[in-house]
Amino acid sequence: MYIVIDSKIPSEAKDNLSQYGQLIEFKPHSITYDAISSHPDIFLCQTPENIILAPNTPLEIIHKFQNNQLNFIFGKRAVGQQYPQTSFYNAVVTDSFLIHNTKNTDDKIIELSSGKKIISVNQGYTRCNLVSLNDSSFITSDKGIYNQLQIQENISVLYVNPEKIRLPGHKNGFFGGCCGVYGQQLFIIGNINEMEEGSSIRIFAEKVGIQIIELYDGVLYDGGSIFFIDS
Repeated sequence: MYIVIDSKIPSEAKDNLSQYGQLIEFKPHSITYDAISSHPDIFLCQTPENIILAPNTPLEIIHKFQNNQLNFIFGKRAVGQQYPQTSFYNAVVTDSFLIHNTKNTDDKIIELSSGKKIISVNQGYTRCNLVSLNDSSFITSDKGIYNQLQIQENISVLYVNPEKIRLPGHKNGFFGGCCGVYGQQLFIIGNINEMEEGSSIRIFAEKVGIQIIELYDGVLYDGGSIFFIDS
């Protein structure tokens, strides 16, 4: 198994993740602005069927994918310096849904999501703010996404306040960016007891049979999501 992460996440979290698979680390670069320049979810969209990489994904990452024979497809739009050019690949795609601000979604993601229900939200950084535990249970740190999924779509969603989530260079990060899901496990960069909603997160996950794995004992750290890729 390969695990794609931000090279800047806490070292303890890296060490714990390395027990589950081989790490592929995005390092800071000048393609986009510094705070998110090493965030995988700016360049990578993972669906149940495919991995879509931005055409200007750092060559080091592309070579690692190729050398390890990891299948991927290039998207059509290059990541840029500022929003919305930083949001083209920041979508959440499940078995049934494509959730994103579709004004920004790369055409290749839409093309490969044929047959899924498209839910367009106002938040361009959807994956940063939304994690799918399964096809019908989500956790979000964006109130607009919460209202749309919970009220308009009748999908089970837990809202958590992102104010205590760390993202260097910003006032705070977002919950989805702290997380990755593999099988029935939710991996979180941090200790959810640091959040007011910690017990709610545990209860919500437990109800759908998801085990929480906290990767280090500290405040939640937004590292641009964690992606697990079977080899």
